[in-house]
Amino acid sequence: MQVALITVGDELLAGDTENTNATWLATRLTERGASVERVVVVPDDVDAISTEVSRLAATYDAVLVTGGVGPTHDDVTMDAVAAAFDRELAEHPDAIAYFEDHGSYEYADLTEGTTHLPAGARLLENSVGVAPGAVVENVYVLPGVPVEMQAMFDAVAEEFSGPGTHVEFVTVDAPESSLLSAVQDLRDRYDVTVGSYPGDEVRVKIQHEDPDIAHEAATWFEDRVQR
Repeated sequence: MQVALITVGDELLAGDTENTNATWLATRLTERGASVERVVVVPDDVDAISTEVSRLAATYDAVLVTGGVGPTHDDVTMDAVAAAFDRELAEHPDAIAYFEDHGSYEYADLTEGTTHLPAGARLLENSVGVAPGAVVENVYVLPGVPVEMQAMFDAVAEEFSGPGTHVEFVTVDAPESSLLSAVQDLRDRYDVTVGSYPGDEVRVKIQHEDPDIAHEAATWFEDRVQR
């Protein structure tokens, strides 16, 4: 399952807020065996969000959009997702029922606008906040507040899956540039995915769907670089 992530917010582009949502979602999706192919950051702008949603929804199995969901002036993500699919944004009966059931519909300052979802959307309940999320075709719209986003994703996590990969790490006390030949030989020999992460030492990440192949490749590589 190939997935793209869109994180929405002027504050992300300005560097005022760290994009922890993208990291958290990418980690959880990878753990479930899905493949995260793109991470895009866009401003709080309807046209910008709508353009990316349209482009990525046509390319990947699923798109997760986080941020810009709620009753404030810059929360325009629902409008943008509706526009991406040429749908109306209208008061959604499931959203009204959700707020009535949770006793918060009378707080107009909190719920104004949050009962409006793209036509035909599936409501995603917000178990730890106010604004609900939605699913429109293959696009999942989640809040930007991390604790709310995480709870909402956990509620639909079973909808994301894949064969997964087994990961092995080899730590090498050598310059990363000295490993080029060994890494190429490793890829040629085992057809594995390889990443290297320099620091005080270099951590080489070796991945394959078959755990036996990943382990054999890691053992071969470790022997090679130690020699």
